[in-house]
Amino acid sequence: MKIQAAVVGATGIAGQQVLAALDKHPDFEIAALAASERSAGKSYAAAITDEQSGIRRWYVPGSEPPEAALKLPVQEAKSMRLDGIGVVFAAVESEAARELEPIYAARVPTISTARPYRMEADVPLLIPGVNLDHVAIVNEQRRRRGWKGFIATLPNCTATGLAITLKALDLRFGVDCAIVTTMQGISGAGRDLAALDIVENIIPFIPREEERLTIETRKILGRVGDGQIDELPVRVSATCTRAGVLNGHTEAATVGLKRAASIEQVIEAFESFGREFSAIGLPNAPRRMITVHRDPMRPQPRLDRDAENGMTTSVGRIRLDEVVPNGVKYLLVTHNAAMGAGRGAVLVAEYLRHAGYLG
Repeated sequence: MKIQAAVVGATGIAGQQVLAALDKHPDFEIAALAASERSAGKSYAAAITDEQSGIRRWYVPGSEPPEAALKLPVQEAKSMRLDGIGVVFAAVESEAARELEPIYAARVPTISTARPYRMEADVPLLIPGVNLDHVAIVNEQRRRRGWKGFIATLPNCTATGLAITLKALDLRFGVDCAIVTTMQGISGAGRDLAALDIVENIIPFIPREEERLTIETRKILGRVGDGQIDELPVRVSATCTRAGVLNGHTEAATVGLKRAASIEQVIEAFESFGREFSAIGLPNAPRRMITVHRDPMRPQPRLDRDAENGMTTSVGRIRLDEVVPNGVKYLLVTHNAAMGAGRGAVLVAEYLRHAGYLG
């Protein structure tokens, strides 16, 4: 029997990625949708259709809204009914998430793409294939908070690709430090970014992004301790910018390893990473967690962000670095709205079901 799923923030970019990943899913069924008061009471089809132009606002290229969702009524997020719901996907802004997610989690497992609870000691910050063992701390979360469900979060989408590559390197060589400069896609800012600001431009500052990237990466790469995650003491220096690309985050990383490695060894570490996770056969899992490009003109967001439905991290221009001790440098491209948000949330749920935390 399929698990009944509710999607909160269903009209937004991340929420629509969740719906696309749930369409005709073998294990989950779209059963409830919720959004803001503006959309509540409408059918989903009406909620995503512009009243004046009749244009449907669907933000997942290459797909159509699931038929199962179009006919459903959109509920108001604060009063969404949870009877029969087995998992909630919460893809809402931070202020709403802070209020709503504990309400849902008191009754139902809740997977969140938002920021407020990421750094709570008993809340796992999960990337599929990287640290899903961290989900074990939800048992402590339930005990402390008296909840039937739990909150499991995804990281800032900028941290996703970096943490995937750092995990691959840390397993083989150990990681001492990382210096990263990001060129982040427009969709990562939601709908708030003014068009005139980004056209023919790079915005050199994203508020609080660099701090989030640093602290979240340490938690993601940490180890499960006594009811909490013991962070990996890796030093991370980040410069985060917004570039005129719709989807896809490009990041230039220089990493100091604890043990020296050749370019060939680094490539092998990347290409072999995540094979055991992919072998589980979860519906939205990529065949390769990391796709390595030998062409020096790759990766590029326009060419590589949608590889494997946006679920693989594309890496290229792998070189040794002479400035950082045991240094290696590379470029990566990751799809911020797919693996970094909605579709990644569904993949987390697929693993939680596989591991016995759902259903």
